[in-house]
Order: sequence, then structure tokens, then C-alpha cells
Amino acid sequence: MLLEVKKLHAGYGQTRVLHGMDFAIEKGSITALLGANGAGKTTTLRALCAMLRTQGEIYFEGRRIDARSTEDIVRLGVAHVPEGRGTFLNLSTEENLRLGGYTRRDRKALDADLERIFGYFPRLRERRRQQAGTLSGGEQQMLAVSRALMLAPKLMLLDEPSFGLAPLLVRELFGILRAINERERVSMLLVEQNAAMALDLADHAYLVETGRIVRAGTAQALQRDDSVRKAYLGY
Repeated sequence: MLLEVKKLHAGYGQTRVLHGMDFAIEKGSITALLGANGAGKTTTLRALCAMLRTQGEIYFEGRRIDARSTEDIVRLGVAHVPEGRGTFLNLSTEENLRLGGYTRRDRKALDADLERIFGYFPRLRERRRQQAGTLSGGEQQMLAVSRALMLAPKLMLLDEPSFGLAPLLVRELFGILRAINERERVSMLLVEQNAAMALDLADHAYLVETGRIVRAGTAQALQRDDSVRKAYLGY
């Protein structure tokens, strides 16, 4: 198992958001975290990155990481793609990507990875010298994913990657995420409002309500679940 989470509690100040969550992610898998707005999905990703105070146990490749710093967790191979993209708007596309690999020391491998990522996202190659703030919303989302890939991660945490994108761009982006997962065996934990797209992409899924896991199973099983279909899939 790549990631194991046991009795995870987290919140903001006095406000508790997560209430003893238990879940796991297998190596090489895509796992979707589904739920309504305010259910605690984004908080879960932030908790895994030590961006807020938590209680409970988090294991990554068998090592307990809940007491580590965010930077340590990144160095272990966990990359976070936050909602809102987090692009450095005044830097060029290429400068953003090279910043993504700041923890890596092998410059030659970094250059090779840059070329490999341009293979997935040829539009970014065309705009490598362009200021990131002038990119379209879809291009900025592709840049955010690419910057995370420059870490050579074992696990990517993706927070609402489809947010604000046209349906055609969403399909393109999800197709690239599938290719990255299949070719490079990068595991992914996906928080996504578009439940139908998320379940089509994922192997496993968890349904979160008010900071608790209320359903878990294969993505196919949740697609067939009547209550999930009515509440999240609209049919």
C-alpha cells in the first residue's frame, strides 16, 4: 500500500472538519475522493501535505509522515496540485516548470523530464517562454499538473483539476492524467466535483460526507450504487 490514513482528524482553528477518516491508496492506482462542497475533500489533501494541524496516523510507503514538515513530504514524492492552480504568474512557463523540480539535484534528468512533459503537453512547449499569467485557464491547469510532475512524484494530489475548464479541455486533461498513470505508474488522489468523470478515470473511490468516509469501493461499484448515482451522477 502506498498511502494509509488512520483516524485522521483536521480542521481550521477551533473548527473541526475531518472526523476520524480511514482510507488507503494502492501503488499505481487512481483514487477519487467524492463529496459535496464543504464535505472535507480539500482539507483532506491539505492534511496529507501537513498544511494544517492533524490528529491520527498517515503512512507513506510504510513510513509515518504525519509529524513531518510539508517540505519533507514533498521530498518523499508527494506532489500537490491545489485548486486555483497556484501558478507563478510573473514567471515564464518554463521557469514555473523548473521551479517544480527544485528539490531535485540531477540537472540532466530534469532537462529530460522537461522534454517528456512537453510530450504530454505540447501546448506548453509552444508557450515555454510566455509569461504564465497570460496563459488561458486550461493552459494554466496543464502547467500546474506539469509542475507537479517535475518533482518526479510517486503520488499526486489533484484538487478540482476540471474547475473552470470547458468540457473538451476536461476530457483532454483527464486523458493525459490516465496516460501518465498508465505509463509512469504515478498514483493519484483526485478530488473532483465532476463525479462522472472522476469515476470514469479512477480505480477506487471514497465518498465523503461532513468529514467522514461514508462509502468506499471500486469506481465501478460506486457508479452502480443507486444513492451515488442519484446524488452525484444525476441519473
